[in-house]
Amino acid sequence: MRGRFAPTPSGYLHIGNALTALLAWLQVRSRDGQFILRIENLDAPRFRPSYLPVMLEDLYWLGIDWDEGPDVGGSDPPYEQRYRTEGYRAAYASLEAKGLVYPCFCSRKELHSMGIAPHGLVAEGPIYDGRCRFLSSEERQLRAQEKTPAWRFAVPDDGVEFTDAVAGHQVFPPGWGGDFIVYRADGVFSYQLAVVVDDAAMGVTHVLRGDDLLDSTPRQIYLYRQLGLEVPRFAHVPLVYGPGGMRFSKRDGSVTVRGLRQSGIRPEALVGYLAWLAGLVDRPEAVEARDLIGAFHMEHIRREPVTLNATWRDRLKRL
Repeated sequence: MRGRFAPTPSGYLHIGNALTALLAWLQVRSRDGQFILRIENLDAPRFRPSYLPVMLEDLYWLGIDWDEGPDVGGSDPPYEQRYRTEGYRAAYASLEAKGLVYPCFCSRKELHSMGIAPHGLVAEGPIYDGRCRFLSSEERQLRAQEKTPAWRFAVPDDGVEFTDAVAGHQVFPPGWGGDFIVYRADGVFSYQLAVVVDDAAMGVTHVLRGDDLLDSTPRQIYLYRQLGLEVPRFAHVPLVYGPGGMRFSKRDGSVTVRGLRQSGIRPEALVGYLAWLAGLVDRPEAVEARDLIGAFHMEHIRREPVTLNATWRDRLKRL
């Protein structure tokens, strides 16, 4: 087994990120596998270099270590996406050679209108209605004179079916999610393409991540298939919401690992609390991460989202 945690240093780790990291680490350590830390910093505007060392420090503080990563090296370097563009370019060229990508000239306004149309949204944004897919070569040449296009993957007319280790059996109809961008107009390869190329190159066999990415998984499976790559096994774990159902933010210091550390919370307390939130233990108790390895079972992970009540910090402080 080879698993990974692949955070984006756009802020400090919040407790939802910490829970995902802990579960991914436990899954691999319970099977004597190799755990990889990969930094997803391909999108320069979102990447904040100053957060990276803090992120590593927070993970080590929680008791989470890795066999390969940006600070320890390994057999499949580099471990930051911004240095791996050669692989993305080769994968894109393969898709292009098969006629599976096409230029998209749609404006932000047009894309926004698709998000409120009946075809709706997936985790990565509006479902594209395919309006640029069948433009003639002449129309493409004319539009290219006015606008630099993004390039979309032409989703095949077949469905996707897989069994998620947490969410269960999943069936998605043909063309699920619509054609999606693999190469942006600003010259940056998309997350969907990069994550597939990186996981395959690093030999990742098991991907555990947040439930918010479940409905975009078919997009990655389409890419795995067309690139002739083996599809890893997926596990999508529930998200953690704050009081009132709010999503946690890396910019909210009160819910970040760094903020909790500075408030005097012990790592054993946070790990034990996270384990309880995930359904791994019956009640929250202080425990070191390594002491959860022997008792870890995927089937114990709860499927429903976790919503914290207004007293969750006080409870954590008492552990």
